[in-house]
Amino acid sequence: MILEAFLLVAAALFCIGLFGALTQQSIVMLMMGLELMINGIILAAAAFWYFLAPAADGQVIVVAVVTAMAIEMAMGFAVVTAIYRAKRVDMTDSATELEG
Repeated sequence: MILEAFLLVAAALFCIGLFGALTQQSIVMLMMGLELMINGIILAAAAFWYFLAPAADGQVIVVAVVTAMAIEMAMGFAVVTAIYRAKRVDMTDSATELEG
């Protein structure tokens, strides 16, 4: 494949994630949109590293970023689950009014 194809897929992932993050009211769907945006950025970075400087350093960084992203999303889902169990709030508008 060529670099342009990878960048096209990365841009599509980012745009779909941006649309999902801006239009959804559910906290889980918002987080899924953010996940797609981050995946698009990671794909573009990995494609640039592969085609412009094909060394193992870029691949190691991509693996580290994907691992950190997975941990971050797991923690985010844990926080959302805790908020839902405590206050029965699953929409972003209701979550802004939480106190204490």
